[in-house]
Order: sequence, then structure tokens, then C-alpha cells
Amino acid sequence: MDIQAKDRIFRFSKTLTLLYLSTDKNDNSINYFKSIFKEIIYLDNEVDIFKKFNENEISILITDTEIPNLDVFTLISTIRQINPKIISIIYSHNDEKETFIKAISCGVNGYLSKPLDENQFLAILNKFIETEKTKVDTFFLKKQYDAIVDENTIVSKTDKHGIITFANENFCKSSEYSSEELIGKSHNIVRHPENPKELFKDLWQTIKVKKEPWTGVLKNLSKSGKPYFIKTTIKPVFDLNGEIVEYISVRSNVNTVMSDKKQLIEKINENGLHLLILIQIEDFDILDKFYNMLIVDKIEKIFGFNLLTYLPNSYIFDTIYYLGNGQFALLTEFFDFLSTHTNINDYLSSFVKNVKESRLIVDEIEYDLNVIVSYSFGREHLYEDSKCGLDEAIKKSEIVKYSNDFSIKEQIEAKKNMEIIKMVKIALENYNVISYFQPIINNKTKQIEKYESLVRIVDENGNILSPHSFLEISKKGNYYNKITHRVLENSFKILKQISTKISINLSSLDIEKEETRTKLYQLLDEYESDRNRVIFELLEDENVKDFKIIKNFIRKVKSMGVMIAIDDFGSGYSNFERLLEFNPDILKIDGKLIKNIVNDIYSRNIVETIVTFTKKQNIITIAEFVENEEIFNILDELGVDYSQGYYFGKPKNMNLI
Repeated sequence: MDIQAKDRIFRFSKTLTLLYLSTDKNDNSINYFKSIFKEIIYLDNEVDIFKKFNENEISILITDTEIPNLDVFTLISTIRQINPKIISIIYSHNDEKETFIKAISCGVNGYLSKPLDENQFLAILNKFIETEKTKVDTFFLKKQYDAIVDENTIVSKTDKHGIITFANENFCKSSEYSSEELIGKSHNIVRHPENPKELFKDLWQTIKVKKEPWTGVLKNLSKSGKPYFIKTTIKPVFDLNGEIVEYISVRSNVNTVMSDKKQLIEKINENGLHLLILIQIEDFDILDKFYNMLIVDKIEKIFGFNLLTYLPNSYIFDTIYYLGNGQFALLTEFFDFLSTHTNINDYLSSFVKNVKESRLIVDEIEYDLNVIVSYSFGREHLYEDSKCGLDEAIKKSEIVKYSNDFSIKEQIEAKKNMEIIKMVKIALENYNVISYFQPIINNKTKQIEKYESLVRIVDENGNILSPHSFLEISKKGNYYNKITHRVLENSFKILKQISTKISINLSSLDIEKEETRTKLYQLLDEYESDRNRVIFELLEDENVKDFKIIKNFIRKVKSMGVMIAIDDFGSGYSNFERLLEFNPDILKIDGKLIKNIVNDIYSRNIVETIVTFTKKQNIITIAEFVENEEIFNILDELGVDYSQGYYFGKPKNMNLI
């Protein structure tokens, strides 16, 4: 057996507890067993066997056949009824045929002859591993995961009524309660009375009614009365019938102060709208000169640890950044804060007041601290804006300073955007992201040969919304990818209802996402017989990050029989060089050119140039926004192959086609 195989078996055996039954006085194999198993329990009689099974988590049984007053075969059968997963091995000098038959009858995993042959023994273990590989891997990984989770997080379990059934060591440390004091109680034992009632109403609605995980920040109270904050995820656990049997909670302490300014800047630079609050301990430079370095360091650390307890309950930040010289920062998603309908100035004024009215105790000495606060919200230059505001507030002795040019109009716009994101989230949850299909006709036959798949959302009032009202905003709220996947599923399903081709829009953002490419390949495999009826319309986009990914994607799907179209050609940054790189089968001429083609000679000339070029390259052309017969006749005269627009048909719900 090679070293790699042995190593794999030893890693497995090191997770097992062995019960070894033997009366052989000359047995030297016990030392070998001790070296490869996690724990070994040695017995030379039957008296304590079942007691040991009850007291220990025994995974493997190795027994001799010649134990006085004990029928080992009956024993193995009984033990296997108690624990069917146990590995049982006969290890004996007895090699009689009758003994072998009995061993087989009672279902042992292997039979070893003395003295021990290591390769034979490892082969038995390896056979068990191969037979139960998935279970073993899961068991082995779970042990590692459990160790990691237990070491780094606060974990508890409750029954379906919310009564604690398990609390790990970190839970006990943070709450200052023992496991015995926690088990049998509800989590109210550690909940701070200042938590809003609405928070728990939302929590139970999510985990009990919706049966979904809930995540949020809770304020707790330790046994000694010290408040602390934990970021919590509570997840329902289901039985085979889908009924909740218990809840598991995983938490991390958020009182920890991060001490790297670089992490703050990196977080700010992520896409999205943020709210940044800078906090300066007032007259810190005087404090620094008056006390020794050790005391000042303790003051900073204790203030940072207690900082979240000074914040009003309407919103709790989950990360504190220490910037040095008595300065701290809080950062959050602006939409998250806005959703609480909290006035930022009132919020920070309360915070400043809470700090002023508190007493900071360091080495049994009380210190009065005041703070000055600046805040800024937007997408860029947040730290610079807030820093300037803080400097100005210090000079003017102001308490709170607002320090950027994010106007009232923009705030209203931000609130509107948040409402759109919420609407999209609800639509996704209720499967109200749907597809409409618009016909594309052959200009020569005037027959429908294709449909374009167009996304729509049904809002809570039953209104049908077109993509311009939600698609761009969805990108900011990270829902764009989910919308794309829903549209792809809808579009491929319609292939079973129609005999024409389906054209599906894809942006560079879609193609560059590995998750979306995987989804596309999966659907193309699932609908293999219909792949020749699929067209991917690539939306022209100046924000392409990796042309290599786009080109490789085009090459792969074309080899599968999919056609490629370039959408809105003739607008934006379109150029023929890019066209040749993408090697499309179809060009969709920009609708702005088509709408003006009757009265604008410039538009007509551009369309004519495009048609001339595509004929030479054997590329099909489709004109969008064909709204009347006059436009159609001009396009037909110019030699455009296909038309799409209200003149031939509006987009329809897929169930109406």
C-alpha cells in the first residue's frame, strides 16, 4: 500500500475510538492500535462492555473469538443493532471454517489472523472507507468544521419553542453564564431590554413563518450587567417532512475594534452608497500629554470597546475602525441606515449626549469624555469629506458636522432607489420576474421567425414594469444576477411551446460572471436539441473588463449551435473592428436610427452603410422600433432582413403566445 493511501487511512483512524477485546497475554498489537487511533479502550472480559459503549463514542470494535464466558458473535450482532455504523473486526488465532461462517453471519467488516498483518488490517479499513466514502468524507470534514466554528464563533441551539438546548464555550464566555445556567432557558436571559420589539417581531416572522435564515445585530447583556453586541444568523433546521425541529444560531462579537485604516478605505471603495461617521475624542492631544502612554492607550481601547453601547437603538453598526489619535470610524450601507427612517443628526446628537453622560473607568479612575462627530454619505471621497468636516467641527467647536454635497434631491432619489430594490427583491421571492416576447418578422415573407425575450416585473399592485424602471438600480443592489438567471430560465422554457427561434439579451456583466456562464452552459446542455434555435444578443457595453472572456464565451456557444447577435449596432462606441472580433451572425440596428429614418437622411445613410457591409460579411440584419408601414418599406427597400416593432406586434406574456 502506498504512502498516500496509508496517510488517508491514518487521518480517518485518528478520528475513531477503538474498543479492543482480548485476553492474549502476548498480544503486542495493542501498541500499534494506540498509535493509529484517537483513543483505545482495552477490555479482557465481558463485564464492562455495554457500560463502555454507553460512556464513549465507540466507532470500531476489534475482538478475539476466545473470550471466556462470551459469545463474541452474539455480542457483535447485538452491538450492530445498537449502532449499525460500527466497524467490527475479528482478530484471532482461530482460522476454522466454522468460525469464518459465524463471522460472516453476524456481519463483521473483516477477519484478521494473528499475528497482525498491517497491510491486511489497513486494507479492511480502506474497504470500509471506499464503501462509505461520502459518509466518511462528510464525517471527517464535519469534525474539522465543527472545530473551526466552535473555536471562532458563538453558537447555540434551541428547540422549536426557543428554549436553549446547546451553548458552546464561546457563548458561555461572552455571556458569563455557565452551560448549566443557559440550557433550559430562552435567549431572553442574555437579551438587553433596549432591543426594539420590532426587531424580534421581524426575527420570528422570518425564521418561524417564512422559514428562512435571519441575520442582524443584537444587543445583549452579560451576567455581570455589561452590554455587548453580536452579529447573529439564526437558521431553522427541518425534519424530512419540512417541519422545523430546532433553530441554530451562529454569532460573532462585533465589539472588536479593527485597527487598520486601509481596511476602511478598501471598504469605502467597494461599489455602493455608504454612510461614514468619523468620531474624535475631544481634546485628545491634551489627554495624550497629560497622562502617560499606557493610560491613554487603555482609554482608547475601552472607549472603542464600549462605543457601540453609546449608539441609539434605532441602528447598530457592526464594525468599528480605529484610526489612531483618539479617532474612530463607523461605516454602513446607506440604504440599510435609510430603511430605519432615522434622522442622522438626531441619531448622532443622541450618541454624543450618551458619551457625555457616561463615565469611562480605567484602573478604578473615572474619566469624562466628549466626542466630536462628522458624517458623510455618497460613493466617492467619503473619508476625505468626513475628515475635512471633522477638522472644521473641531475649529468651530461644533458637535456634529455634515460634510458633503449629497443634496436633498439626491437623498430623495436614493430613497426611491431603495424602494425599487425592495420591489425587485419581493418580485424575485414571489416569482414575479417574468418574460415577455416580441415577434421578429422576415421582411420578405412577413412571417414570424423569431421572438426576443424581454424582462418584466409584476409589482405588488399587479402593475407590469419594463426594465428601464428597475434594471440599472438592480445592479447596485446585487439583484441583477438573480434577474438574469430568472430570465434565462423563462426563455429556455418557452422553446418547448414554440417552433421559432428565441433571442436572449446578455450584457458583458452577465458573461463576465462565472456563475451566469455556468448557468448558460447548464441550460444549453439541458435543452441540447433546441440549441440551434437560441440567439444570444450581446448588448454593447463600454465597461467590458475582459474581452478574452467574452470572445471565449462566443466561440464556445457558437460551437454548440447558438447564434450571436450584436444589439443596438450603430450607436455608442460601435466599430467594425470590434464587430469582426466578435464574429456575429446577426446585427440589430440601433432603434434611434430606425425611428428617424423617414425624415433623417443621415440615419438612412448609416443604415444603408451597415446593410452593405453586412451583406458582404454574410451577416443577418434586424431593425428595431419598426413602428409603421412607411419605416418598414424603407427598410425593405434598403435590404434589411428582419423587422421588430409595434407595427408587427408588441411584447406579450409568454402564456399569451
